[in-house]
Amino acid sequence: MIHIGFTGDFCPWLRVENQFKTNNWHHLFESVQPFFKQNDLNVLDLECPLTTSKAKINKTGPHIKAHPDTAAILNHLNCELVATANNHFKDYGWEGMKETYDALQKNNISWLGSGQNLKEAATTFYWKKEETTIAFINVAENEWTTTFGDEPGCHPIDLANVFNQIQEAKKKADFIVVISHGGHEHYELPSPRMKKWYRFFVDAGASAVIGHHTHIISGYEVYNEAPIFYSLGNFCFDWEKLRGLPWNKGMIVRLGFEKGKPLSYEMEFVSHNDEKEGVFLLPENESATTRLHLQELNKIIADDVKLESEFKKYIDSWKPLMKTWIQPYRGKYLPGMFKKGLLPSLLSREKQMLFTNLIRCEAHRDILINSINPEKP
Repeated sequence: MIHIGFTGDFCPWLRVENQFKTNNWHHLFESVQPFFKQNDLNVLDLECPLTTSKAKINKTGPHIKAHPDTAAILNHLNCELVATANNHFKDYGWEGMKETYDALQKNNISWLGSGQNLKEAATTFYWKKEETTIAFINVAENEWTTTFGDEPGCHPIDLANVFNQIQEAKKKADFIVVISHGGHEHYELPSPRMKKWYRFFVDAGASAVIGHHTHIISGYEVYNEAPIFYSLGNFCFDWEKLRGLPWNKGMIVRLGFEKGKPLSYEMEFVSHNDEKEGVFLLPENESATTRLHLQELNKIIADDVKLESEFKKYIDSWKPLMKTWIQPYRGKYLPGMFKKGLLPSLLSREKQMLFTNLIRCEAHRDILINSINPEKP
C-alpha cells in the first residue's frame, strides 16, 4: 500500500522564521516528523510565497511571505510536493512566485496549482510508485491570486474545467486527488455549496478531496467510497493575535492507496505556534476530544437540513458587517457609526434589490465583476 500525507496551511514566518534564521529550528518539528517519514509522499499547502520581494500586489487582506531558505523545512518534513493554489501565493506577484519556485527546486520539491499562466497553473501533477499512478489537481476559490489567461497566478475553481481535467486524468492515473483551497474562514463546517461541489468532484472521478483555507479543522465524510476532508485547518501558521484559539490546531491526514480498493485514511491532530512556536502532536486526551467533536460535525454534514440551518446562522452573524461594507461610508469613523445605528443606510430597498440581482445572477455577476475590478481599465 502507498501512503501519502497531507497538511493544511504552511507559512513559516514570524517566530518560526526567526528561529530558522538562528539555525535553531529542527526541534520545532520533532514531534511531527515521524508522521511524514512514514509516508511515501507528503503534500503540504504552501500558503505563502518564499521570497524577499517587496513588490506587493493590490488586494484586500494581508500580504504574507517567508524567507526562501525556509524551504529547507519542507525538505526536513520529507515533503516532495507542495500545493500552491491559494489566496496568498501571489501576494508578491510574479517576482515572488519565481523566487519561490527557485527555492523549491533547490530543495528538490515539486509544486502544482500555480504558474506563469492559466495553462501552467491548471496542469495536473502525476506521481508514480510501484506501478500505481496518482494524479493531483489543485484549485483555489477566486480571490486576488487566481489567473484566467496569460497572467501569472493560481488555478481557479471552475467546475467545467475541473470536470474535464478529472476526465483526462482518469485516462492516465489509477487514483485522482483534488486539493481545494476554499471555504469560510474560522467556520468549522462547509457551506451547502461546498458540499455539493466537493461531491461533484467525486462524481466526476476523484478518489479523494482534501480541503484547506478556513484556518480551523472542519468535518469530513466518505462519499461513494471517497474521503472528503473539508478543511485540515492550519499546520504551521504563526499569528500573534490569534493564539489560544482554534487557529492553533490542525489535522494531518494519511491516505492509503491500493489498486482495486477504496482509499483508507488516518488522522492525527496537532497544535502549532501557540504559547510556543513549533508544531506538536496533540496529547491522546485532546486528540480524543477533537475526534468526538468531529463526529458531531460529521453528523451535521451528513444532514442537508442541519447543514443549511447552521450555515444560515453563520450568515446571520455576518449580516451587520456585510451591510456596513456595502455602504458608501468611508474612513475611520463613519462605517463604525453606521454599524452602531448612528447613521442611516444610504441604500434604498430598490438599490438593495438591484444589488441582489446583479450578484445572484451569474450573467449579471460576470459583467459586474469585470466592470468594478480596479485591476481592469
